[in-house]
Amino acid sequence: MTEGVLVSLVSAAHLAASTAASLHAIRIKREASSALLWLVVIWSFPFAGIALYLVLGVDRIAAKTALRVNAHRAFRDRHRAREPDSLPMDYWRGIRDAGVAEPATDQGRALHRAIDPLLPDFPLVGGNRVEVLVTGDEAYRPMLDAIRGARRHINLQTFILANDAVGREFLDALVERALAGVEVRVLFDRFGSTPAVLAGFLRRYRRAAPAFRLAGWTQAMPLRRQFQLNLRNHRKILVVDGATAFTGGINLAGINVTRPGAPAHRDYHFRVDGPAVQELQFSFLSDWHFMTEEPVEDLLARDFFPEIRAAGDERVRVVNGAPSLDAETLPDVIFAMLVAARRQILAVTPYFVPTADLVRAFRAAAMRGVEVKLLVPRDNNHVYAGWAGRSFYEPLLDAGVRIAEREPPFMHAKALIVDDEVALVGSANLDSRSLRLNYETNLLVHDAGFAGRLKRAVLDDFARAAEINPADWRRRSTLHRFAENASLHAPPLRRERLRVALARALSRAKSAEQRAESRERRAKSGEQRAQSKERRAESEERRAQSRERRSEFGGRRSELGP
Repeated sequence: MTEGVLVSLVSAAHLAASTAASLHAIRIKREASSALLWLVVIWSFPFAGIALYLVLGVDRIAAKTALRVNAHRAFRDRHRAREPDSLPMDYWRGIRDAGVAEPATDQGRALHRAIDPLLPDFPLVGGNRVEVLVTGDEAYRPMLDAIRGARRHINLQTFILANDAVGREFLDALVERALAGVEVRVLFDRFGSTPAVLAGFLRRYRRAAPAFRLAGWTQAMPLRRQFQLNLRNHRKILVVDGATAFTGGINLAGINVTRPGAPAHRDYHFRVDGPAVQELQFSFLSDWHFMTEEPVEDLLARDFFPEIRAAGDERVRVVNGAPSLDAETLPDVIFAMLVAARRQILAVTPYFVPTADLVRAFRAAAMRGVEVKLLVPRDNNHVYAGWAGRSFYEPLLDAGVRIAEREPPFMHAKALIVDDEVALVGSANLDSRSLRLNYETNLLVHDAGFAGRLKRAVLDDFARAAEINPADWRRRSTLHRFAENASLHAPPLRRERLRVALARALSRAKSAEQRAESRERRAKSGEQRAQSKERRAESEERRAQSRERRSEFGGRRSELGP
């Protein structure tokens, strides 16, 4: 084969591969700037550009998302198919008695019409009571009481199940009920619970009781050819006997309770009574089925959906966020709420890295005269997230948004209150990971009474915050601006790797320091033993000298005679 023919074949292969990669980028990329950038890379670097696109440009998250979306649809369809007979006659009767509701005000009804098409599986239901629980100090006790009072089944879902006193207390309580014959299912996120998994903490509970089942959520399973670390289940749901539920932002970890010298992390959780409990039950069972493949018929049993009477006057809708193939439900719901605001928006989040649309919605609300107040923590537990969030301050401040940073302890709370009438609460943060990558569960509550109770907790946090002065903020240093943008543009997975690497480096440094201290203590102890030995030798020498003097003195006395 001549050199010219070889060059022609290589050129043809490059042309074909580049064309295929370009068509793929044009077809799947939603943002024109992203597609254009990849076209430049593909055609500017022969073969290397195609390799870069295959590694970094192809959205494998969408494929993994499709697995979860299809599983949920199948679960929902089986649910609907069973409605005429065994199952949800009780379920639908409970919802029907309470009433598939509409908001009480014109503004609420307008918002409802905008949101309703986004959430076909979760209607707005009336007859609920939602209680605000601030920090684990208020949330854990009623949760444990509900668990210990369970008679039929307990379904628990959490992002972090910690290897500490709180984690042990919850798992021990769950095992105790399982030994009493209660069906217990626990679903934790393997990434969020990595320390407990690596320490073997959860392994000891797996066979604790026949009725106790423990599963870890992950979409990084080589045996199933799934390698996606970004899709994490961030939901926190506890449903007891299908009648009482808890949800919100609080994980099961000791940092959420007050300890000597360490106040609890600030967070919001919620107890739910009423028909909305069954919506949370359905959400949990759908996730459980996806991860464990437990038969749908077993999970959609009548016992999981008992008839529930009205417990209050609050209208509640479950808003589940998840990676989507064709829509972004959670960002769309938040956007609709911001657009609907007429008087006031109160937003609380630990991580503020919003989409461009939400930034514009916050700015537009402030510019049309709505009081917009945003609360974030001053000291973030993920340093890069805090810096990335600050890169959004200036355009918001310029539009009239008021931003405050809460003093420690760390604030992990999430809430959005619009016009003292409607509130969105739950597990989702106002950051791109929660909005686009995580599986999240939130409650949209149409009720002025609930909004007022939640607002008191939010204003208490605002009272412990320092508001950003726009003029001072504009004068921040160039280094400050660089840190903001560098943190913002770091890919999420790389940031997580950096966080893990830093944590490991700190752990290694701490271990090395401890080993050095241990060696120093051993050396000091050896030195002390040597000094002690030397002192004993000196003492023995003095005693020998004393005996020798007494012997000499006795000899002289014998020479002198009596």
